[in-house]
Amino acid sequence: MHILLTNDDGIYAPGLEAMEKELRKIGDVSLVAPATEQSGVSHSITFLSPLVCKAVYDGERHRGWAVEGSPADCVKLAITELCSEPPDLVVSGINGGLNAGINVLYSGTVAAAIEGAFFGIESIAVSLEYDPHAQFKKAAKIARSVIEQLVTHRGEKPKLYNLNIPSVAIENESRLKIVPMGLDRYGENYEKRVDPRGRDYFWATNLPAPQPGIEETDLTALARGNVTLTALNYDMTSRETLEEMGRWSLELKQTIS
Repeated sequence: MHILLTNDDGIYAPGLEAMEKELRKIGDVSLVAPATEQSGVSHSITFLSPLVCKAVYDGERHRGWAVEGSPADCVKLAITELCSEPPDLVVSGINGGLNAGINVLYSGTVAAAIEGAFFGIESIAVSLEYDPHAQFKKAAKIARSVIEQLVTHRGEKPKLYNLNIPSVAIENESRLKIVPMGLDRYGENYEKRVDPRGRDYFWATNLPAPQPGIEETDLTALARGNVTLTALNYDMTSRETLEEMGRWSLELKQTIS
């Protein structure tokens, strides 16, 4: 199995290194990742400037490529130019920090997996709850176990997954919960401060915290210490609304002056 590995924390991130070592146990790994951290860039791509690409070595071994671009850039460039053959699987991570709930929409980690799905390739984003002493090696073993199971269920249509691992699952027994993405609004407050020159500036907070609802989601399951797996879809069409709009008799009314 040929695996394309990328991330948004940069090619020298410890989470990427840990995931690379585990994935090499189950397949051949092509590593193409951003040269610098790209957290929160979502699905941005570079098209008004060149993408500088540099080979990265681990001793004498060619480890992969560092790209001066976004995670989505890395996947696009890898599949179209850098990989000798199309990958069978795209893995993005391990990200240092959870990508659950509406953070999925902001995440460069998830965007890289979405880009892989664009190309018709099974893809998965992997994230570990932030901890200054994050145990990425143990998280990578958990992720590899889940990935090995997922690839046995591949069908004709490629699937897109988002895997989140809470810190508590590293040291304690945890369950894998198959849950939808939470849609609760949170982290919309800012703390107002004044800089040394008397200018106002604002710092985003994580408050208010997401409130648990009736339905179990990735947010509620993670709060209980469970590892979560969510199947995503990048098609943003609201087909129910589209069907309803077909009965509205909308038309283009033009006036000729």
